Amino acid sequence: MARPRMGVAVLTMGTRSPELRALLDAVARQDEPAARVVVIGNGVGTLPELPDGVHGVELPENRGVSGGRNVAIETLRGFGDVDVVVDLDDDGLLVDTDVFRRLGDLYEADPELGVVSFRIADETGETQRRHVPRLGAKDPMRGGEVTTFLGGGHGLSMRMLDEIGGWPEDFFFTHEETDLAWRALDGGWKVVYAPELLLQHPKTSPARHSVYYRMTARNRVWLAKRNLPVLLVPVYLAVWTLLTLARTRSASGLASWFAGFAEGVRRPCGARRPMRWSTVVRMTRLGRPPII
Repeated sequence: MARPRMGVAVLTMGTRSPELRALLDAVARQDEPAARVVVIGNGVGTLPELPDGVHGVELPENRGVSGGRNVAIETLRGFGDVDVVVDLDDDGLLVDTDVFRRLGDLYEADPELGVVSFRIADETGETQRRHVPRLGAKDPMRGGEVTTFLGGGHGLSMRMLDEIGGWPEDFFFTHEETDLAWRALDGGWKVVYAPELLLQHPKTSPARHSVYYRMTARNRVWLAKRNLPVLLVPVYLAVWTLLTLARTRSASGLASWFAGFAEGVRRPCGARRPMRWSTVVRMTRLGRPPII
C-alpha cells in the first residue's frame, strides 16, 4: 500500500497548557511529519495559543473522551489527506523522534492492520501493569497481536474507522478502547501492541476521577450488551463482578460500582451488534477470551 499519512489528534480540557505545548513540540520534531495536527478543546471555552499549522476546535461542552475523539476523527476526515489517526494524551510526551516513521512502516507493511497500541511508561521508564494490553503479561516489551489497546497513545486506520464506525460516544470514558477493539477484531482487522512506540506519561490511577467506579461498571455492562453473543453476556458480567468484589477495598467505591452496574442494565447503550463466534475463538487464541 502507499505510504500512510498521519493525522494527530489531542484532546485537552485546558488544564495542562505546558504539557500540551511540550507534546505539540515533540510532534513537530518527528522525522516524518504528520499531515495534520488537531487539538480538540473539550469544553475549555478558549484554547491556549497553538503552534503554527495546528488546527484547534473548541467544543462548548465536555463530550468526554469518546465524543471528543469522534470530533477529532471527523475533523481529520474533512481534510481528506489522513490515513491513520494518532491519538495522544495531552499530558503525554513523544520522547523519540521516529515514532511516526515506525508507525507508518507498520501500516505500510500490513493492509489488515487496524489499531496499533503504543507502550506507555513514566519518566523513570516504568510501565504500569494496567498499561500492558494482555493477560498475565509481566514483560511490557513483548509486542504482538492483542484484543484491546491503550487510550493514551495509539494509531487507528481511517479505512477501519470508515467500516466499523468511531468511538462509542455514550461511554464518555472507560472501556471505549475495548469496545472499538472488539468491533475491529470482528471486522477482520488486527490490533497490535508495539512497545517500541513509546509515549511517556506520568504515573496515574484511573480512580482519581470521581465517577470512575460508576462509569467503569456502567460501561462494562454496555460493552457486553453491545458486543457479546447473548450466551456470553451473563458470564462476562459475573466474572467482572467477582473480580471487582475481590479487588475493591473502598465501600463507597463498591456502592458507586453497583449503582453504575444497575444504570448499565437499565439504560440503552446504542445498537447491539454481537460479534461472531469465530471472533470469540480468535480472541481466545490471542490469549484473552471475551469473558474477562
